[in-house]
Amino acid sequence: MNTVFTGSYTPDDVQFLLKPIDVPDTPVAEKERRIQVEKRHYSEMLSRESLPSVDYMTIFHQAMQQNQQQMAVDCIRLAEKIAASRNGDIVLVSLARAGTPVGVILKHTLAEHCQRQVWHYSISIIRDRGIDENALQYILARHSGSSLVFIDGWTGKGVIARELHKSIKDFNQRHQFAIDSGLYVLVDLAGVAAIAASSDDYLIPSAILNATISGLISRSILNSDYIGREDFHGCVFYENFQNADLSLWFISEMCAQIRALWDDTVACTAQPIDQQALQQRSQQFLIEVKHDYGVTDENRVKPGVGEATRVLLRRVPDLLLLRDQQDLAVAHLNVLAQEKQVPIIYDADLPYRAVSLIKEVTA
Repeated sequence: MNTVFTGSYTPDDVQFLLKPIDVPDTPVAEKERRIQVEKRHYSEMLSRESLPSVDYMTIFHQAMQQNQQQMAVDCIRLAEKIAASRNGDIVLVSLARAGTPVGVILKHTLAEHCQRQVWHYSISIIRDRGIDENALQYILARHSGSSLVFIDGWTGKGVIARELHKSIKDFNQRHQFAIDSGLYVLVDLAGVAAIAASSDDYLIPSAILNATISGLISRSILNSDYIGREDFHGCVFYENFQNADLSLWFISEMCAQIRALWDDTVACTAQPIDQQALQQRSQQFLIEVKHDYGVTDENRVKPGVGEATRVLLRRVPDLLLLRDQQDLAVAHLNVLAQEKQVPIIYDADLPYRAVSLIKEVTA
């Protein structure tokens, strides 16, 4: 039976529609071999996380100092856009797990500053497997479909935005709903979000940590050995990381920053986003990087600071591309690359601050 839990957040922050499970550790190199050689799906396995190094945590706190104001401004912009797009109650549905911290911040912002009634759930969506329909049905049994707003942190190549659109379109047709499949994000690099606060490839602080900034949960897992037909998708709850957990601290810091900025309308004037230009840039970059580096599978290319970071944290990286060696937004990537002995190429013409290439495994 599905139960709702909140991870290390408070019940007022979020309800995770995920099933806490215990799965064996699949070392990163073995996981990569199974994905590429055995054609196993990444969601079936999990490489257990470890706590970041002291050097890496220093970089994280520097990132907070440098970027929390920009993230706060973008949260304000996004909250105002959400408030304008929905009448009545608002149900935020963040995509676990990168969307979860953003969803928590938006929930507090909409309630405190926009005086709106807001609920927040975090559910799983998996590339090539779709959204967790059991979780979606749980929400729809309690709220109007027209009140749902899907939240994520950023877009990279736009894969999840397209997966969401396809999943919701299919769901709507089968169940006679009219749920809005648009994705609302802080940063849209691929030009595929319905609404975005920015298209600037900056370092969103929550993007550079894992469970310890996301309620102590892992990324979502979909493996039939652990997940039944009526279950929510799964996750691991890292209770043993409690002493290092920054989830509530991060929300408190960001909400304080938003309070300080709320009345500064000049700071919150958004630049228009040219989605067509972003899409063209993304498509052209993929063509060029595949040609230049002999990449045959687009899934191995991860553009943007957030996506590049995730590769270095949980995949087997082959190469790190950086636009500017001195850019403070990629300082943490330099640290990770050195720790994992990943070669770095500096390319001043790179359209993004960072790109990671996943190593090709043939045996």
